[in-house]
Amino acid sequence: MRIYKEFLFEAAHFLPSAPPGHPNSRIHGHSFRARVTIDGEPDPTSGVLLHFDDIEAALAEAREALDHHFLNEVEGLEVPTLERIAIWLWDRLHNRLFGLTEIQISRDSCHEGCIYAGPRRL
Repeated sequence: MRIYKEFLFEAAHFLPSAPPGHPNSRIHGHSFRARVTIDGEPDPTSGVLLHFDDIEAALAEAREALDHHFLNEVEGLEVPTLERIAIWLWDRLHNRLFGLTEIQISRDSCHEGCIYAGPRRL
């Protein structure tokens, strides 16, 4: 069974790798949506896999670091692509949320996103 919690954040960034003159080479902003998915089995007594309040508490610090910030200045997000934002969130949450299965980051205005399921296991 999987459960998820979403949060929204507003942030500005630019992509250093974008060609000169490309809109992404200039500072601009987006409304981002992050979805954090947990996989597991509900507790037989409570019927709950994980309390949503506990997920919310784990997400609070990450949301605070991202919301209304210039992402290029956030440590670890100097090149703030959707892919790197997803990895950044995973790195902050995988030890706090047992059963973390995936992080999804999207920009609703652009109708695009990224799904990250953790580092590849060799």
